[in-house]
Amino acid sequence: MKAYLYDMDGVLCDSEAFIAEAACRWFKQQHGVPVQPSDFEPFVGTGEDRYLGGVAEKYGVPLNLPQDKQDVYDIYARIVPGRMTPIAGVIPFIRAVRNQGWRQAVATSADPFKMKVNLAALGLRADDFDACVTGADVENKKPAPDIFLEAARACGVAPEACTVFEDAVNGVKAAKAAGMRCVAIASFFTPELLRTAGADDVWNDFLGKQPWS
Repeated sequence: MKAYLYDMDGVLCDSEAFIAEAACRWFKQQHGVPVQPSDFEPFVGTGEDRYLGGVAEKYGVPLNLPQDKQDVYDIYARIVPGRMTPIAGVIPFIRAVRNQGWRQAVATSADPFKMKVNLAALGLRADDFDACVTGADVENKKPAPDIFLEAARACGVAPEACTVFEDAVNGVKAAKAAGMRCVAIASFFTPELLRTAGADDVWNDFLGKQPWS
């Protein structure tokens, strides 16, 4: 048995711009601080606590988590319907893996609320996967390997039999730290950065891709 473990943002869906937009709106509305989408780039893939927290530290903005994070999510949930699209080819790829009878899991540093919003926008459900692991399920976020190790455990598959699909440098590092093969999707970071982080392969998207034996 083998398993395919998918990060969510930037792998299943092209969502990085939307969470940055929501966060920028929140900083402006709540604190009058005009942060930029580029401010969030160092924290992509680390979960929303650090994603917001890192930028808040940079600008000296106090946070009241988890309420502030939920406020950002509420903005996010309002702006994504009708705008979010799946990464090209990922839905057929997921179906092909399912037809092979192999295990699949979502392994995202985001919270369950954001996962549900994203899956709904893509026409997917949690039960389309054998497991869904979020940042709420582990103590140590990426680049620690915890989330991928938990996803492998939930699928009943050894780490060395797992392939991770990631779009973020921190996620690639987490996958390799877990002892897993990692295919990086260059939807946000450059192929060069992803290879330097340790990716075994880099794809632009899933178009024409098939699960391998």
